Amino acid sequence: MGYRTIAEPVKTSFVEKKSEFIATLVPVQTAEEAIACIETVRRENRKARHNVYAYILRENHMTRYSDDGEPQGTAGVPVLNVLQKNELTDVCCVVTRYFGGILLGGGGLVRAYSHSAALAVEAAAIQTMVACHPVTLQMAYSLYGKVSYRLPQLPILQQDAVFGDTVTLSLLVPEELTASFQADMIELTNGEISVQVDALQYADFAAVADRLP
Repeated sequence: MGYRTIAEPVKTSFVEKKSEFIATLVPVQTAEEAIACIETVRRENRKARHNVYAYILRENHMTRYSDDGEPQGTAGVPVLNVLQKNELTDVCCVVTRYFGGILLGGGGLVRAYSHSAALAVEAAAIQTMVACHPVTLQMAYSLYGKVSYRLPQLPILQQDAVFGDTVTLSLLVPEELTASFQADMIELTNGEISVQVDALQYADFAAVADRLP
């Protein structure tokens, strides 16, 4: 249900045997955006020995990686594996290495590139993006107590509440729960509630991820 990505770009770094590893992790949605991210990092780090990358996209289920001159399998794949282990998509990770003069060996490179990517993921704000419908509930004040008691038990996001002549609540409801939620609200209020369902969109449900089906 849905997918995991990051909210905004992050950058982290660490030093291993005098080599500096700088990880740049960026949200992207297309191959063009991923390539642009990689080229930007390369321009900013022209003196670096390597700019290793990996990206995963929902678009065409695309996965790409590059060792960028490091021994095959020691750089791009470890970065990709970290992204996959964390179930991230629509992300591009570029790990820049400024060589410090000490060889790390194959195993050392795998550990260093994995660690660099993992640091970036750890620093990122992870989003749980879910297909959902904006739903507007309108009801009499006498029904608000019942409804407001029920809502926190469900994996929905409340965006706004307006208290005028009636109570109007603006919610985001996961797509697969929308029909049952509408029926639940109607049953709970004996049909004395207005339920308006709007067009499908994606939103971050990380705050209620533990309640998602």
